Amino acid sequence: MGDVLKQVRHDTIQRCTDAAERAGHKLLFGMTTSLALQSVPLPDTCTLDTTLLHTVSSSHGKRVRKRGLTPDIIQPHVWRILDGAPLDAAPPGTAPLGTVPLVRITSRVYALDLFHTWAQLASYVPFESLIVLGDSTIRAVASQPTSARGRSPVEVRRDLLASIAAMPKFNGKTACLRAGTLIAANVDSPKESECRLLLRRHGLPKVETGYTVPEARFRSGAAMTLDLAWPQWRVAVEYDGDHHRTDRKQWRRDQEKREYLRSRG
Repeated sequence: MGDVLKQVRHDTIQRCTDAAERAGHKLLFGMTTSLALQSVPLPDTCTLDTTLLHTVSSSHGKRVRKRGLTPDIIQPHVWRILDGAPLDAAPPGTAPLGTVPLVRITSRVYALDLFHTWAQLASYVPFESLIVLGDSTIRAVASQPTSARGRSPVEVRRDLLASIAAMPKFNGKTACLRAGTLIAANVDSPKESECRLLLRRHGLPKVETGYTVPEARFRSGAAMTLDLAWPQWRVAVEYDGDHHRTDRKQWRRDQEKREYLRSRG
């Protein structure tokens, strides 16, 4: 998945750069374009046209209108919470509550930060997809270099929920607050999120995500983690994407983990 996201990001940066050059000034992108620019998997179900570039402004009067940027290229949106925020290079998800950090991608291409992007998309995706996207947002923010100051995924989740609660009213805020009770930290992929939600629908108890098994290590010395776990019952579920079957190194690693854990009950 990582290679696919890198390619999507590369292609999207090129398209956004071309659009900014046609406009003759900096452009701020949000919605699914912001996700692509920041290497977040797009939701499987979304009422937006994900083939378009989605720009953001604080009012209708400031929307992008430029010859050459036709409706088949750009779809403008208004996000009033911007309230005239300048295009700067604030790190994503790190500004004080009540401000809108914008992420500098290139000299002319900016993206709305991922907390606000998640909020924006609440009106365009089904509720379950909003939860999955929340998981992905936490993972993306926690893995960015700006999180090197020590914010763990658990802390990013806390900050995301606080940021949403502090925002003025917007379409989808109620859905975000509801989804916030169900999003999780330490989730590696949307499919893991879907698996967790499926188990929940079937009545299984709350599960721990990205669980590190105490004192369990690979021969390399790396800690063993589990996608979904109920430690109190010594039960776990792993979601294996196709690379777990096709990548020999990954397959051997999986076998080592399974044998180690099964031998210890």
